Amino acid sequence: MITAVSDQDRLIPLSLPAGAGRLYVKDWTPDSDGALPPILLFHDSLGCVDLWRSFPARLAARTARRVVAYDRLGFGRSDPHPGRLVPGFVAAEARTVLPTLLDRLGIGAFVACGHSVGGGMAVETAAYFPTRCRALVTIAAQAFVEERTLDGIRVAKRDFQDPDQFARLTRYHGDRARWVLDAWTESWLSPEFADWSLDAALETIRCPVLALHGDCDEYGSSDHPARIAAGRGTVRMLADTGHVPHREREDELVEAIGGFLTRV
Repeated sequence: MITAVSDQDRLIPLSLPAGAGRLYVKDWTPDSDGALPPILLFHDSLGCVDLWRSFPARLAARTARRVVAYDRLGFGRSDPHPGRLVPGFVAAEARTVLPTLLDRLGIGAFVACGHSVGGGMAVETAAYFPTRCRALVTIAAQAFVEERTLDGIRVAKRDFQDPDQFARLTRYHGDRARWVLDAWTESWLSPEFADWSLDAALETIRCPVLALHGDCDEYGSSDHPARIAAGRGTVRMLADTGHVPHREREDELVEAIGGFLTRV
């Protein structure tokens, strides 16, 4: 059994089409870390490294793999984003950020694991790196624009008008909290995003897939994990679970991912 996990954080400078910026990166390495491909975590639309909380350390311990998480540009402790998100931002993360990030971190083969829109980015990453991505895990990911998702975003947009609610974002994103919120709500609610889906990327994925989803997820029905895993993997529905399984069902989530990676 793994008894200890060490962690390290750093700022990694990148030169991107949207402009230069430093990404905040943190990794967790178990004391018996070997040659297994590390797990790369992609956070959700309001997320950051700190909001993964104890999940990365627990995952590293369970899988005996290095776990790496980073704040996307504009989020958490990374540098500000130079503008607004473009409609193709989910695929763009894999194509413009990941090649340099993986190189700077010395990562060859890896496992892609993402939550919510980060799950979409994990899918795009698995598609863009077909020989290097050895497994794909999505957690509460959206595969297309569903009315249930938009309804949940509209409710959240209204709720964040409450200063106390908005203060929670400020705690993690500082003076960029408004940008973070708008990047989520205005991107998803825009007409330009209405036809977005992961279908093209999913068609090219060849690695094993595990799609995890809460049966009470307010931002997406079970149609999303079904589409993600169809013909290429397994769906695991989490009972009495909403949109944030790594907070609501951390033990079950860690065990599900650990068991999946042991099998593959």
